[in-house]
Amino acid sequence: MIPFSRILSASAKRKLISHLKHGGLVAYPTESCYGIGCLPVHSRALNQLVHVKKRPQHKGMIVIGADLSQLQSLLEKPSEAVKLMLESEWPAPKTFLLNVDKRVLPVLRGKGRNKLAVRVPEHHLARNLCTILGMPLVSTSCNRAGKRPCKTEREVRRQFGREVWIVGGRIGRQKQPSQIIDAETGRRLR
Repeated sequence: MIPFSRILSASAKRKLISHLKHGGLVAYPTESCYGIGCLPVHSRALNQLVHVKKRPQHKGMIVIGADLSQLQSLLEKPSEAVKLMLESEWPAPKTFLLNVDKRVLPVLRGKGRNKLAVRVPEHHLARNLCTILGMPLVSTSCNRAGKRPCKTEREVRRQFGREVWIVGGRIGRQKQPSQIIDAETGRRLR
């Protein structure tokens, strides 16, 4: 695993944290493509993300974290069985739907939905980004609606220009987006 300090200097880390806390967007490599995200508790940033991607507002978004404890503030407390299952599965390109805390914004979970899609990514850069920030990030594919997801930093720049802060790096080897599984029922949705 590459130490994140070799990817972002201390100054760049501070600037990125400030950028996100002020509602900015960030693009970064994940298991199968670049992800684009923001802080999951920042309503203006979430609305900006929906606008920039031209994404339908009723769709929920995925949130990634360095570990389950980092995601916990967005969720109802999972049962011990679900918690053990998640800890045995993660990190992995597997997204699980878990019961959401009622305070989570509808634009994040999806209108009318009571579950949130969460993942501890297998991709070291995405996971380390959450560790460095000390908080989870929204992680949706980095593309405008109807376009294919960006696989390189160059593609991100072409589609989004200066609208996002780009953390460069290589994507993982997954050919498909992460699986989405309902943690309670085990039913695979994607």
